Amino acid sequence: MRPLVPPYVETLKAYVPGKPIEETEREYGLKGVIKLASNENPLGPSPRAVEAMRNAAAQVHLYPDATSFHLVRKLAAHLGVKPEEVVLGSGSNELIELLMRTFTTPEEEILLCKGSFPAYRISAQAHGRAFVEVPMREGFRYDLEAMARAVTPRTRMVFLANPDNPTGTTFGRKDLETFLAAVPKDVLVVHDEAYAEFVDWPDYASAVELFHAHPNLVGLRTFSKIHGLAGIRLGCAVMDAKLAGYVHRTRMPFNLTTVAQAAGMAALEDKAHVERTRENNRVGLRFYGEELPKLGLTLTDSHANFVFVDCHRPSGEVYEQLLRRGVIVRPMAGNGHPNCLRISVGSPQENARCVAALKEVLS
Repeated sequence: MRPLVPPYVETLKAYVPGKPIEETEREYGLKGVIKLASNENPLGPSPRAVEAMRNAAAQVHLYPDATSFHLVRKLAAHLGVKPEEVVLGSGSNELIELLMRTFTTPEEEILLCKGSFPAYRISAQAHGRAFVEVPMREGFRYDLEAMARAVTPRTRMVFLANPDNPTGTTFGRKDLETFLAAVPKDVLVVHDEAYAEFVDWPDYASAVELFHAHPNLVGLRTFSKIHGLAGIRLGCAVMDAKLAGYVHRTRMPFNLTTVAQAAGMAALEDKAHVERTRENNRVGLRFYGEELPKLGLTLTDSHANFVFVDCHRPSGEVYEQLLRRGVIVRPMAGNGHPNCLRISVGSPQENARCVAALKEVLS
């Protein structure tokens, strides 16, 4: 009798999301739990986006615009690219899946950085694609030189998270352009920049700036972080128009809801909300950077909306003790970092409560 699923599905370990607030309150008998585990926007979505979603809800008996015509054009103008160079997805996770489905075969390999965003590895295995993982270098940073050396004739696609999730570390323009020059032009380089809007570093380079010079470069963005729209699932990819045309062939119709399209349009217009989010993040990163080292913790130089914390001990027990104090963070053992936690930037009050709880736990 044949097995129900292929071996690569049988052995696949599913993505484990952050622990929900409701489940934590029920399990531990708590109230007022705060969640600093999933890099969500503590300010919530733009009020304009909320109003747009409310209005769009009256039309959900109709199929959405299958081409997301208006959102594509508004986003293209926002990014300074052509509409035919934009592909929208139900979160950047769908775009990761679409890129693998469209451009790779089971005979080819996908190159990844070990310990980076687990969705790349999970998606590759779910599609039955072989993948090669290159270890990070010291300081939890991408080793682009080693990744360039790891490219073989079987390599079809490379994923780079910049800023990286979960470490928050970043590489600059020179390193990215050196890597692109070393990679064959028939290898697609996917530059996942979900946290790009939080970066305050002149050396940073977005794929949006570089893909015209490098047609094998694809940039991924999301509305989940800076725009606070994680719950509606909305992401975008920017790429050469010919590549985008192929992705549209494999994309399912109506992949973006009417509500998501309306929210995205309104969110792009609310520049004040974006700037408030950036400022809250700057203040939060500075606070964590000042307070957490006093507790004996080591932080990476994060350019995202979270900090990556080395506890110098197994972090599972620290995570569990924080849960009992009503603070949800993210343990990183599943990513290959058993001594580390990822802590999202929340509101000033949430950040202060997290640090106070850590003081109790670590004392």
